[in-house]
Order: sequence, then C-alpha cells, then structure tokens
Amino acid sequence: MQILSLILLSLGLAADAFSVSLCKGLKIKKQQLLKNAVIIGLFFGGFQALMPLIGWLLGRRITGYIEKFDHFIAMGILSFIGIKMIIDAIRGKDDEENDKTDVKELLVLAVATSIDALAVGFTFAFDGGADIVQNVAMIGGITFAVCFGGVFLGSFFGNRFGKPASIAGGCVLILIGVKIMLEGIGVL
Repeated sequence: MQILSLILLSLGLAADAFSVSLCKGLKIKKQQLLKNAVIIGLFFGGFQALMPLIGWLLGRRITGYIEKFDHFIAMGILSFIGIKMIIDAIRGKDDEENDKTDVKELLVLAVATSIDALAVGFTFAFDGGADIVQNVAMIGGITFAVCFGGVFLGSFFGNRFGKPASIAGGCVLILIGVKIMLEGIGVL
C-alpha cells in the first residue's frame, strides 16, 4: 500500500475517533488536559491499530458475521454515551469527576469507533503486498495524533461554552452513531 493511500486511510479511520475525542475534551479542565489527552490518544490510537491487526489475523473467517450487525452495535454505544452526556449537561454535572478519564467508558468508545478498522484489517489479509506492521503503526500513530489534538480543541470550546458545548457534543456522538448505522445498511 502506498504511503499516501495509507495516510488517507488512517485519517478516514481516525475521523470518528477524533469527533469522540473532541467531545471528551469538552469536559476536561486545563489542569488535567495533557494527561487526559495522552490517555485518550493512546486508547483510540491503540484500538485503531489493534483492530486491523485482529482483522488481518482472522482474515475472512468471520467477516460475514460481523458486517451484518457491527453498525448497529456502534450506533447503540455512541448514542448511549451521547444521551448520557446530554443528560449530565442538563442536570449540571460539572464537578471534578468530569475531569477524570473513565477507563471503562474510553474502552467502550474506542471499540465502537474502531470496528470499521477491523474490516480494513480483513482487506490487508487479502493484499499480498501489505506490510501489516507499517500499516497498523501508521493507523495507530495518526489516530493518536488526531485524537490528542481533538481533546485540546474540545477543551478549548468546553471551557468557554460549558453546558451548550457538552449538549452539542452529545448530539454529535448520536449523529456519528446514526451515520455509522446508515452507512452499514447502505443508505449513505
């Protein structure tokens, strides 16, 4: 795979993770920003690298089963997190717990946003010339950088616009989930 194609593929795979990182950044205060940006970047970058590797290892054995419902799983997870984010903003939950990174929530979000990377891994399995180490390193590295920046950008807006930014972020997560589902059923 050519480097330019791999960079574009990596950016495409990182788009959903960037949006979620942006939303997560809305709640993060400046004191914990760098630490949380690194953690979030590592989660999303790590899963975006891990999923194509798993797909590459599994090849075509289970692709038919996963492709039938992966988009519904991603939509459900992202919508649930988005609704929770909106409810928390409306209820005024803006205490110190928002400044902490919830590992369980990040794990769920990282999996939800990297399911499409699993399918990419299947395509790598059928590309005889694919360098899987280079491919997963590039996907993971680019996703880390994009999500790291997304957290900072989200924090910038969150610290200035607070509650409306959190509500908008929750809506964005729901819309990303709907978009993934519509793409999965062939509407988009």
